[in-house]
Amino acid sequence: MITYWQIIPNGLLPLQSFTKGAVINVVSPSKRELDILRSSFSIPEDFISDVMDVDERSRMEVENGRLYLIYRIPVHHPENGIPYTTIPLGMIFSTDSLIVISNQDNDVLAQVFSKGIKKQVDYDNKIELLFHIIDYSTMAYLKFLKQINLQTNVIEQELEKSTRNRELHRLLSMEKCLVYFNTSLRSNELLIAKLRNSKYFKQQNVSEELVEDVIIEIKQAFEMTNVYSDILSGMMDAFASVISNNLNNVMKQLTIVTIILMIPTLIASFYGMNVPNFLETSRLAFGGILLVSVLLSIGGVLLIRKRKWM
Repeated sequence: MITYWQIIPNGLLPLQSFTKGAVINVVSPSKRELDILRSSFSIPEDFISDVMDVDERSRMEVENGRLYLIYRIPVHHPENGIPYTTIPLGMIFSTDSLIVISNQDNDVLAQVFSKGIKKQVDYDNKIELLFHIIDYSTMAYLKFLKQINLQTNVIEQELEKSTRNRELHRLLSMEKCLVYFNTSLRSNELLIAKLRNSKYFKQQNVSEELVEDVIIEIKQAFEMTNVYSDILSGMMDAFASVISNNLNNVMKQLTIVTIILMIPTLIASFYGMNVPNFLETSRLAFGGILLVSVLLSIGGVLLIRKRKWM
């Protein structure tokens, strides 16, 4: 879907068609809309292919006076096996327009280009709008990181009651989410540093305070991701140790039971094959041997308890 937006003092105003200086928002484009981007707006085929590739890393390039930027933003898909992941967001900046391309719906663009939100941005030119979009994406990272942390705490409480495979798989999926965030935020941070030091950026009129805020937010999200990832890794190791310890305790208890049951079995085997004839005719033979078996079994239990093996 392609939508057009006009810059106004207190935000963005939706337009019916493209006019010079408008902001173009493209989300989940169809094949026909991709053809429009190529023909009407002269967007290179390789850049469109990169934006459609979910594994494309953050990068920037300047060509023919245009700034081509790919920035990774977070997305949330609760029905997916990995609920939080990242996708590439393409942004093309020129003096005439700002084009934003995403291969799927996401919270970042939904918030930036919302009709119901007024005064959502404060900028004087399109390059600052670009940084506002980056700032919104970082805020989405922080929001999703808090959600991941809350879900991790819930899973931890469930695992304390029962170490089921389902909870372990959920913990593993949370760890994968943090890996995606960590990789994307690292590449985003390098991209912003490269953009800030480029000649193209220095020619633009951008608020230094806005850029500093964006960099600080990215670093904060990156540090939070590392902290949560370390906590989750430690938690996974701890639960792995708990599971291993529980298994050892079960095997230990089964071994003790086997040893105790082996004593009467051994005596019964001797009685069945090697007992002298005078005991075979005695009425007290069976009861006596049974009593000896019980006493030896009790003695074995007492010995094991004395050694603190159980």
